[in-house]
Amino acid sequence: MVDWNSVTPGHVLQAINEYDRLGPERFFSEHGFAPTTTYELAWEEHLYPPKAILGTAYEFATGRRLASTDFEGGKTGAVRVLGQLGFTVQAKRR
Repeated sequence: MVDWNSVTPGHVLQAINEYDRLGPERFFSEHGFAPTTTYELAWEEHLYPPKAILGTAYEFATGRRLASTDFEGGKTGAVRVLGQLGFTVQAKRR
């Protein structure tokens, strides 16, 4: 189980900035995640893949890269952690 205590809102914002800087394809390629299927992280009128953002924030916080299979992305995983950090995660609009 991953210990998220090292991850701060600042690390999440750093991951969001990285996503914006690289664009989706390069971000996923460089950080080892895939597009979201169920939830979206809403920040400043943009939508982001919550699991990929949280995993990258963890990497920025600890220097350790997580694989997508190392943690859950849904309500009991990334969605919950991001909510505890003050971010809004919503069901993906189809």
